[in-house]
Formats: sequence, C-alpha cells, structure tokens
Amino acid sequence: MSTRLLVPYQEARPRIRDADLLLFRRRGLIAAVGRGIHSHAAMAAWWGGDLFCLEVREWYGGRAVTLSSQVLRRPGQIDVYHVTPWSAISSQQSADIRHHAARWMRRLCGTPYGYLGILEAALYHAPLVRCLVPPQTDDTATSTHPPFCSQAIAMAYRLGGGVDPVPGLADRITEPADLARSSLFGYAFTIQ
Repeated sequence: MSTRLLVPYQEARPRIRDADLLLFRRRGLIAAVGRGIHSHAAMAAWWGGDLFCLEVREWYGGRAVTLSSQVLRRPGQIDVYHVTPWSAISSQQSADIRHHAARWMRRLCGTPYGYLGILEAALYHAPLVRCLVPPQTDDTATSTHPPFCSQAIAMAYRLGGGVDPVPGLADRITEPADLARSSLFGYAFTIQ
C-alpha cells in the first residue's frame, strides 16, 4: 500500500462497518520485526449509534473505547480495512461473519494483555530459533496465554466469524503486518 487515501473522521465514520480491521501506523519494534508499517491491530464495532474501537492493548488489556478518541490521539495513523467480498459468500453471509467476529471481540473486554504471548511470537523472529523451530501453522493449537492485539483479531474472525484471516499461520504468532497482507481484508482509507 504505497498511496494512502486520507479521509476526515466525519466522512469516514459512516463508511466504517462492524468488524472492519483497524491497523495503527507507528514505527517501533513490532512494525519493524513484523516487516510492515503497523504496530497495533483493533476492530471497529457499532453499538447503537456509537462507533467503538475494540482492542487488546498493552497496559490496558481488552477494552472498548470510542474510535473518535483514538483518532484524536493518532490522526492520520489509523488505516481502515474492509472485509473483501469473495464470490463464495453472499452479502448476508459477509454481514454474519462480521457480526459474529465483532461479538467475539467484544467478549475480550476486561481480559489481560498477552505479554507472554507477544514474547513467544517475538522469539520466532530470533535467528537461531527460526532455524531450529518449525513454523507454527496449526490454528487449532490454543495458547495458554491471554491474547495480544493481532492474535485477538485473528481469533475473533476464525472462532467468531468462522473465517481464518491468515490460513497456515497460527493465531498466536499473527502480527499486524500479517493481517494487512491477508486476502480477507482490503485497504479502504486512512482516518485523518
């Protein structure tokens, strides 16, 4: 994604749907190690007429905050990705997938952040570990640690929505960059 489409929040708000992927741009270790430009993953969710950001964030754990509050803190840094339609599903099935994924993500509110999980995912990038440990491809293998941001998104879509956003990669090592490259999502715009 070389060109960004910057859209003011008031124009972007009605274009955002339940369970749209929100990827936060921020240079840092997670973005660099993950070979991408995003360091955090979250999900959009509508509750009545209010638009929320559902996330599992360091220091806070699982939470729901208004998306407008996040845009004020990070203008021009939140990319919105829509679920891309594919011919095998109808628009109603797509809406059901989004509904169930958002519902699953809401249930993570109040859970702790997966510090040990993020450490485990980071270890897979260590040169010696990469050579000696086979890649984690089994999505059904559950982690004993609470989830971190991108792991929670992958789990919400796979377990809640019934669609694996990153097939062949275990949820517990899914990074924001993996979600950005997923064929399930397509870049829509960046909130200004």
